[in-house]
Amino acid sequence: MCVPVVRNPSYDVAMAPLIELRGLTVEIPTPAGWIRPVDDVSFVLETGESLGLVGESGSGKSMLALALMGLLPPGAKVRGEAWFSGANASSASRVNLLALGEREKIAVRGRDIAMIFQEPMTALNPVMRVGAQIAEAIRAHEPGISREEIHRRVLAALERAAVPEPAVRARQYPHQLSGGLRQRAMIAMALAGNDESAPRENGAGGKPRLLIADEPTTALDVTVQKQILELLAQLRRDLGLALLFITHDLGVVAQVADRIAVSYAGRIVETGPSREVLARPRHPYTAGLLRASPQLVRHKLEPIPGAVPALTALPPGCAFEPRCALRVPECAAAMPELRDAGPGHTARCILV
Repeated sequence: MCVPVVRNPSYDVAMAPLIELRGLTVEIPTPAGWIRPVDDVSFVLETGESLGLVGESGSGKSMLALALMGLLPPGAKVRGEAWFSGANASSASRVNLLALGEREKIAVRGRDIAMIFQEPMTALNPVMRVGAQIAEAIRAHEPGISREEIHRRVLAALERAAVPEPAVRARQYPHQLSGGLRQRAMIAMALAGNDESAPRENGAGGKPRLLIADEPTTALDVTVQKQILELLAQLRRDLGLALLFITHDLGVVAQVADRIAVSYAGRIVETGPSREVLARPRHPYTAGLLRASPQLVRHKLEPIPGAVPALTALPPGCAFEPRCALRVPECAAAMPELRDAGPGHTARCILV
């Protein structure tokens, strides 16, 4: 049975953010008990805006993206709201992505919201040609489309992703492509369900509104990283995309994000304009990430001591407290709320 689509018709969609999260929480069953890789996350993303979601491995970044896509693992529990404006399911009102039935999720996934998955060598099927995999993404939304039209759309998607010789690459297998070309193939696949030349009609055609990029530059050399970042910036301009860019690299996020949200142990600990957060971090974790990141000005890299706590054994207060050089006794008492740290800038720290 499909869950009824929950809408907010009284909200002015023209003035609404593209996506608004309110208290998004994801719980996953494990042999050690239930864990919360995403814990009470709230933020907004405007149309055409780029938000960088930053944090170490295990901070819940990818799980948040999977929750928005409706691709959580079996048994997962999700709470909160994720309001999305102007989906094909309803262009006249906002829909709560977390309350959609599976059929409605399929209508939004890959069309209104596209995602570039992490690690293209494992995300791509090694025994299928690249073109055939992109064609699958097209058939998923338009099963009655002709073979000739699918072929045209596959080549158009590869060309849009700046893949050289798209007809040749479409016939190749993933292992025959370089890391950069595999990533471009993933970008082509993410956008293949959208035909720019077709109007939005009955949920078909049109352009995506939101692109989620999960660590798209990991394991690529610096030159290829720059090319992928430039490609994403061009796609944002050409398609009018909003971008949720997930990464652990502050140096990369500074190049693509209008705003930054820093995640630690499943919670957002700092948000704000990119320049403000990078120049004047207000949470000790963000400051620690900056000290541990290479910069143009030569400085000694200082790793953050310790490791991200296991989600089954989080401390009672601030999750970063055991690793924080600035901790005070009150830090261990309770999880602090996000506090104002400047215009559009918040931090989850009692020292703010």
